[in-house]
Amino acid sequence: MIPVEAVTSLMRSYNPRCAVGVIEAAYDYGRRMHEGQFRTSGEPYFTHPVAVAMLLAEQRLDDNTIITALLHDTIEDTGSTYNEIALRFGDEVAQLVDGVTKLTNLELSQVGNAQAENFRKLLMAMSKDLRVLLVKLADRLHNMRTIRHLPPEKQVRKARETMDIFAPLAGRMGMQWMRDELEDISFRILNPEARNSIIRRFLTLRNESGDVIPKITEDIRTVLAGAGVTAEVLGREKKPYSIWRKMEEKKEGFSRLSDIYGFRIVTRSVEECYMALGAVHQRWRAVPGRFKDYISQPKSNGYRSIHTTVSGRDGKRVEVQIRTLEMHAVAESGVAAHWSYRDGERFENPFAVDPFRWLRSLTERFDGAEDSEDFLEHVKLEMFQDQVFCFTPKGEVVKLPRGATPIDFAYAIHTRIGDSCVGAKVDGNRVPLWTKLRNGQSVTIIRAEGQRPQPSWEDMVITGRAKSAIRRSLRGEQRATQVRLGREIARVALERVGKRASDKALEAAAKRLGLEEGDDVLARLGAAEMTGKDLVATLYPELQREPLPAAGDGTAPVVIGLGSGQEARPAPCCNPIPGERIVGIAVRGKGVMIHAIDCEELVAFEEEPDRWIDLRWAEGHSRPDHAVAIEIALANDAGVLGRICTLIGEQHANITDIDFTDRKPDFYRMIVEIEVRDMEHLTHVLTAIDADSDVAQVRRFRRTAAAARGGAAHRGD
Repeated sequence: MIPVEAVTSLMRSYNPRCAVGVIEAAYDYGRRMHEGQFRTSGEPYFTHPVAVAMLLAEQRLDDNTIITALLHDTIEDTGSTYNEIALRFGDEVAQLVDGVTKLTNLELSQVGNAQAENFRKLLMAMSKDLRVLLVKLADRLHNMRTIRHLPPEKQVRKARETMDIFAPLAGRMGMQWMRDELEDISFRILNPEARNSIIRRFLTLRNESGDVIPKITEDIRTVLAGAGVTAEVLGREKKPYSIWRKMEEKKEGFSRLSDIYGFRIVTRSVEECYMALGAVHQRWRAVPGRFKDYISQPKSNGYRSIHTTVSGRDGKRVEVQIRTLEMHAVAESGVAAHWSYRDGERFENPFAVDPFRWLRSLTERFDGAEDSEDFLEHVKLEMFQDQVFCFTPKGEVVKLPRGATPIDFAYAIHTRIGDSCVGAKVDGNRVPLWTKLRNGQSVTIIRAEGQRPQPSWEDMVITGRAKSAIRRSLRGEQRATQVRLGREIARVALERVGKRASDKALEAAAKRLGLEEGDDVLARLGAAEMTGKDLVATLYPELQREPLPAAGDGTAPVVIGLGSGQEARPAPCCNPIPGERIVGIAVRGKGVMIHAIDCEELVAFEEEPDRWIDLRWAEGHSRPDHAVAIEIALANDAGVLGRICTLIGEQHANITDIDFTDRKPDFYRMIVEIEVRDMEHLTHVLTAIDADSDVAQVRRFRRTAAAARGGAAHRGD
């Protein structure tokens, strides 16, 4: 266990006036409260709080943050209380410890609304005192460093939570070193083969060309000395996860990556930063498109640095970052620099952002989220991404996440501008709307009255604001489409029973269903939340109670070959209908499942011949109640969908469900479930639809075995 002297000695190195006595008292109190508790590794539990305190002391943080680290698990895991900590160490420490406890209890790995609500609580805790999050991040880092002692399934869960939440959050806080380590440990657990592959390639590269980092470092020092620039030069290999992520993003192999090596030049002043940049570019050829000036346009988390990539020794491309000492401190510590000490005094780093102002601006941008899901998407898309800075034609700066498009830019200015966007110019040149914007570009949005957001836009944008606005607009248009489709379904369904889909009838159905108006009924029909048969049953339930025709009057038993007392039903994977060759499979507790003879599901029963039952359809069966699905690709033009629904109705087939599987500006693809008599009847329906000039394709749709069990795969006959 790390002794208290190590903690206080490190603190005195940057704050000689630190409260050594209080630190020692917190150390003794925490050790006593955790007495008898052990970690999964078998070590005394208190080794963990001390390690967390040392991590934060290395960031030169204040006394209360270090005390909080020593006590951060006492309220949760021991008999200690908020009041006792407040009495011993003051209200501020008690509040910090309580905040960390609440963060620990948040289930951030949950999904949906629960995760979104916990993110809200996370931001609330951060807004009270950001040091709560700094302690929690250090807590997570030490837990990840010692994660090998946990069961494999728990390691995977913690690693995924770290990769999805804590590592990006550390990066957004400006603590890039912590993000790199958290990602690399998580990468080792989640994808060990990929990580080991990258490490092996690094070793091969070293064997082939030697360790080039010291050589390139010396080259840069020589160039800087010749230019009269006094600076520290640091070189490193990129982390395996960072390299793997670039390989995935750029779809390139390891050998083609340009920046597996990184070098930092730390100068004494901003002027020397630009002198160093000039010296580097004069000595080596700069790689086009790889220059970023975060000194003149800092990131919102306070990060400042010049980034450039050059072709260095032996033609190897290397990334060079140039910054001052103060900028380097912010780059390493992020918002932690706001509480850092130097020589016993709070050091006012001129480049450190005010974390509370940053947090306020963050939460204000989330106020527009309509629900918890929108809020969570805002967090993940905007809080966890690097930013680019683009300009309006008037020279105003617009900050956007990396990978943003002109549509994101338009919505960042105003929702009305985004909704009416029809094109964009970047640096005076017309570009597609899916173009990814880069730092320093000037963007002009081309608008047109009457333009509305397109469904394809949602795949082009990455900001939460743009996605939310597009979805809001599409929901309104989608309801109008659903009402139009529902009106056709209602008309066909009611005409089949000799009734009319009048407004009065629809209002009566809405009343029976507890809905506000008739259009709500139509919207449900169009969205496949209810069927035409449901509508008939709601308005005219007596029609559902009509007796079935007796056997012998043209409607013989459906299948022949069942034993006495056996009941059969169509298998959902193939949904056979009369006219197809069929076979039965006995299923315990479910009777007999009827399969088409070519059903893929039958392969699973090849070794169980005793379960096979020879079946055939009865002759003369004419009731149109056999469900079958058809897949239709049709033009997205006015009236086409209604005409197709009418065609199906004219063939005396009942539409029971419609599901749109693909929506494009020019074509729809949909699955229509209908009821038919037999294969001949189905052929008539398919022929009538195929004859329509606006139908590109129509075929029978059958689910695979996986889809029948709830997957999404399917096949067409």
